Amino acid sequence: MSSTENQENTLYRKACTAGAARGGADIDNGAAPGVGSGSTLINGCRKLSKKMAANHPAPTFPPLLKPGDRVGIAAPAGPFERERFDRGVAVLESMGFDVRLPGGLNAVEGYLAGSDDHRAAVFNALLADAEIKGIFCARGGYGSMRILERIDFEALRRRPKVFVGFSDITALHAAIFKSCALVTFHGPVVTSLAAADAETVAALHRAVIGDGPIRVSAPEARVLRAGRGRGMLAGGNLTTLCHLLGTVWAADFNGCILLLEDVGEAPYRIDRMLFQMKTAGCFEGLSGLVLGHFKNCGPPECIEAVFRRMTADLDIPVLSGLDVGHGRRNITLPLGKTVMLDTAAKTLDCERFFKAGPP
Repeated sequence: MSSTENQENTLYRKACTAGAARGGADIDNGAAPGVGSGSTLINGCRKLSKKMAANHPAPTFPPLLKPGDRVGIAAPAGPFERERFDRGVAVLESMGFDVRLPGGLNAVEGYLAGSDDHRAAVFNALLADAEIKGIFCARGGYGSMRILERIDFEALRRRPKVFVGFSDITALHAAIFKSCALVTFHGPVVTSLAAADAETVAALHRAVIGDGPIRVSAPEARVLRAGRGRGMLAGGNLTTLCHLLGTVWAADFNGCILLLEDVGEAPYRIDRMLFQMKTAGCFEGLSGLVLGHFKNCGPPECIEAVFRRMTADLDIPVLSGLDVGHGRRNITLPLGKTVMLDTAAKTLDCERFFKAGPP
C-alpha cells in the first residue's frame, strides 16, 4: 500500500470512528475522503438509470445430495495448500459423500490453479459427468471470472448439480444464475473446511441435503436500518461483484436481499466499491441488505458507518454481523432462494426445500 493510501485510510478511519459515535449519519455526507458530497451524482444517476420491476427468471433448485452421492472438487481460481485441502476433503467424506478428485487439480500457474483453459476443462468435465451430483470448490483467491466464457453452462442446464463456494467463487455463482437460473450455495470452500467450526460443517450438510429449513440467527448482529424484507438472496464477495460490473455476468439485484462480505479491504476501498455499485444502479429496488464478515477490513464500527451512509436514502432493512464469509464460522446460504430478513429478530430465513424445481 502506498504512503498516500495509508494517509487516506488513517483519515478515513478517524472520520468513521467519530461518525460512529454520532450514529454514522454525518460522515462525509456520502463522499470519499477529501471529496465533496456525492448526493448530486447519486441522484443524477438514479434518474438516468432507474431500475424497472424485478424481471428475474424463475429459479430452479438442483437435486439435493444424499449419503453415498459422488461429488467432485474443482479449482477454478487459485492454487491450494495440500494439507489443508486434504483435511477439508476428509470433512466432506465424513458427511457420507464419495469425493472424487479430477486429474490436474493440483496444477499451478503463478497465482492460478493452472491455465484458464485447464481450469475450465476440469470444471466442464465435472459438469458433463452424470455420476457427479455436486461440485465443491477447492479454494477462492482469484481467477474464477477468467474462465466464465469457457464454461459449458448448457451442460449444467441439462444436468443441474449442487454447487458450493464463496469469495472469488462469487463470479461463478453470478454467472450460473445468469445463464441457468440455478440456485447455488454460498458456503465454505474445501480448504476453509479444514479449520471450520462444528456449526459451519453442520450448516453446510443441512443445506446440501435439504435437512430442514435454513435459518441464520445472529443475536449479536447490529441493526443499521430496521425493518423486514423479503426477496431472492443474491450477492457474495463485494470485490468480485464490483469486478463483474460492466460485463455480461453482472448481477441484477432488483427485488433481492443482497448479501455482501469481504476480506482485507481498507474502509475507503469498501466505500469506493459501494459508491461504484450505487451509482451503477445496483441498489435500486433492493429489498434488504445483509452483511457477513469483513475480515481484516478495519474496525466493524468503521465498516458499518460506511454502509450507514451508503444506505441512508434507501428504505430497506440492513443487518450487519452475520456469520457468513471469511470467518471461522461460515454458514451456508442458498443464492437464488427466496428469504426473509427480519432485523427485530436478527434472522435470515428461507423455507425448507425438498427437491428440484422452483424454490
